[in-house]
Amino acid sequence: MFKNKVVWITGASSGLGKYMAYEFARQGAILALSARRKDQLEEVKAAITSQGAKCIIAACDVLEECQIAGAVNEIIKEFGRIDVAVANAGYGVVGKIKNLSAKEWRRQMDVNVTGLALTFKYAFPYLKETQGRMALVGSVAAYVPNPGVGAYGASKAAVRSIGQTLQVELKGTGVSCTVLHPGFVESDIAKVDNEGVFHPENPDPRPAKLMWPTDKAAKVMVKAIAKRKRSYIFTGHGKFIAFMGQHFPNLARWMFGKMG
Repeated sequence: MFKNKVVWITGASSGLGKYMAYEFARQGAILALSARRKDQLEEVKAAITSQGAKCIIAACDVLEECQIAGAVNEIIKEFGRIDVAVANAGYGVVGKIKNLSAKEWRRQMDVNVTGLALTFKYAFPYLKETQGRMALVGSVAAYVPNPGVGAYGASKAAVRSIGQTLQVELKGTGVSCTVLHPGFVESDIAKVDNEGVFHPENPDPRPAKLMWPTDKAAKVMVKAIAKRKRSYIFTGHGKFIAFMGQHFPNLARWMFGKMG
C-alpha cells in the first residue's frame, strides 16, 4: 500500500510516532521524521535504514511555526512530494483544572492543537498534489470527562473537532483525513512533565493490564490510514469508553467521577 510513498510523521522520536515509522517502512514507504529530540530521531532513522528503507530527519518543534514550515521545505527539497502526513506530536498536562496555570493551558493547546493544525496547513498543498492522506492522532479522552487531566482531554476534543471539520473542508481535494483515537497504549506520555521536559525515570500511572503494545497499535493505525477511515477508535477498552461517552454520558460521568 505505501511502497515508495513519502510519509512525514511528527513526534517520531518515540512511542506511537516511532512505531508508525517502523510500520510504514516495513511496507516500503520513504520516511521523513520530525521531533524535538534529534538524538532519538537518529536512532529511529538508523533502525529504518538498516532495513533498506529511505529516511531523512526534518527535526522541528511544533511550538514553532517556522520550524514546521522548514521541515516541510526539507522534505520537498529531498523527495519532491508528501503522500502521507501524520500529526502525532503531543503530550499531556497533568492537574485538576482549578490548579492549572495559563502557561500550562497555553502549552497544552499550542502543542496538541495549534501544532497539529499547522502540520496540516503546511503539508496540505503537497498532499493535494498527490491526493494523499492526512492523519491526526487524537485520543478516546475526546469522548469522556478527564478528571486530573482536563487540559489534555480538552485538547483531544479539539483534535476530534478539527478532524470533523477537515473532512468537510477537504471535499473535492482528493485528500482524506483520518482521526485516530487510541485508548491506553505504551508510550512516553507519562514521562513528560507539564513543561514538556522528559523524565525517563517517571512511572506510568495508567493501568498496565489495559495497555496495548506500541507496535500493535501502530499497525492498526497505519491500516486505518491506508483505508482512509474518517475516525478510528481502538483498543477494546477505548471503544467501550468512547461508546459510553457518546451514548450514556451520565453513566460515563459517574464512572469517571469515581476515578477522579
